[in-house]
Amino acid sequence: MANIAYLRVSTDRQDVNNQRHGILEYANSSGISGLTFIEDTASGQVNWRQRKLGTILNSLNKRDIIIFSEISRIARSTLQVLEVLEYCISHEIHVHIEKQRMIFDGSMQSKITATVLGIAAEIEREFISLRTREALAIRKKNGMTLGRPKGPAISTKLDKHRPQIQDLINKRVSKRSIAKIIECAPSTLYDYIKRKKMVREVN
Repeated sequence: MANIAYLRVSTDRQDVNNQRHGILEYANSSGISGLTFIEDTASGQVNWRQRKLGTILNSLNKRDIIIFSEISRIARSTLQVLEVLEYCISHEIHVHIEKQRMIFDGSMQSKITATVLGIAAEIEREFISLRTREALAIRKKNGMTLGRPKGPAISTKLDKHRPQIQDLINKRVSKRSIAKIIECAPSTLYDYIKRKKMVREVN
């Protein structure tokens, strides 16, 4: 059985010692031993599946334990926190949150707490939807065009790589290899090259 302590910081300059110390004290008082500490440097606004947390949860089995120092270490959004809890509950992974002294282990109390969080997430979802509708209504009233402008984007994230892309094309480097070098999806590169009509330059 795996016992994981997940430590998340937004930047690598932040100190994780407080999280580590708090979780160790909690684990000792709860009789949880053999902790494996895993640090993740990522913003809580990044979807949990795209962070190290997603990889960790995918590797856990039934009755494995993952400990967070506090709810905000899971994610910054109630919706994402609920997603993580729902995933863990459905896979029978036990979740412990040290500061709030919350345990999600399939017990009736944990199910009630998850239900309350679900209600909070639904309220947040409604507020987001309401704010979006209000913002769109104001833009429409002011005569602003709604939606994405028609036609290709004037500038793209690959523009800064254009000289490098052209140089690699001239050197007969494959498009797939170029995509790896500049760290973008091959389909994104193919579309960019086609849109910019980039071909190998002959000296």
